[in-house]
Amino acid sequence: MTSPAEVSAATPVLTELYPRIQQFYAGQVRHLDAFRAEEFAATFTEDGVFDHRPGTDPLVGRQAIAAAVSGYQRTKHAADPVQRRHWFNMLQVFPQDDGTVRTEYYALVLHTRPGAPEPQTGPSCFVTDVLTVGEDGGLLTTFRRVRQDHLV
Repeated sequence: MTSPAEVSAATPVLTELYPRIQQFYAGQVRHLDAFRAEEFAATFTEDGVFDHRPGTDPLVGRQAIAAAVSGYQRTKHAADPVQRRHWFNMLQVFPQDDGTVRTEYYALVLHTRPGAPEPQTGPSCFVTDVLTVGEDGGLLTTFRRVRQDHLV
């Protein structure tokens, strides 16, 4: 159980960090939802790991992440005028002793097509990230693991 002193000591850090992480994620998913693969990949460290597809090896590095996201978009959504929205919610933030931040959150993917006002819900997922501060002071994803709920 966390003591009141531990909660008080962590509060200033989380008060500043939590909205910063939310802003980071808001920008990151907008790149993904707008099919900007290079910009999305740039939100990872050079050697960042993106483990998001069951049964496949994790993607390692910005080039691999950008190529996979771009390829998915070309093959899966080339002829499909879908608007995707990644919805991150129930975010928990855990500062680590090494200066990184581990986060855990739920993610939903919504798909909306022209003429169909009701979105289709894609996978429901549990995501674990490790974030770090880049040279410019901005956040970057070092590691992401996405686990789809229906496969647990």
